[in-house]
Amino acid sequence: MGLLRDDARRTQKEIAGEVGLSQPSVADRIRKLEEAGVVLGYHARIDPRMLGDDITAFIGVGIEHPKYFDSFARKVSTISAVLECHRVAGADSYLLKVRCQNTSALDSLLVETLRTIPGVTRTQTTIVLASTKEDGQVRSNAGGDR
Repeated sequence: MGLLRDDARRTQKEIAGEVGLSQPSVADRIRKLEEAGVVLGYHARIDPRMLGDDITAFIGVGIEHPKYFDSFARKVSTISAVLECHRVAGADSYLLKVRCQNTSALDSLLVETLRTIPGVTRTQTTIVLASTKEDGQVRSNAGGDR
């Protein structure tokens, strides 16, 4: 699984050679991982700055009451600037990871979009100055992970 995770463009034949299995065996194992929901998809990593998104921020969102959780989650799932949405424990109800072109776009996202969603009582924004690690890869301790 680690070989596939690290480079999804690697051919089944290449993986088979590295793990000492036949290509059909590797294909069968990959298919089973996909069917079991372990492999959720295959994606290219894009540099957001190359597309004009220069601001990354984390936004803690306070929600008035749990009855608003589902509608909030549905709404933020439609906002393209929101990359991740997590319901969390602590002072915030949700933690969002967002990317925007600039501070004006971030301000608009906060004031005109997020704070107008029913149930939102507050937001707290932390702007990222630099990222030292950002790969989003799930690491597995399962046998055979390379």
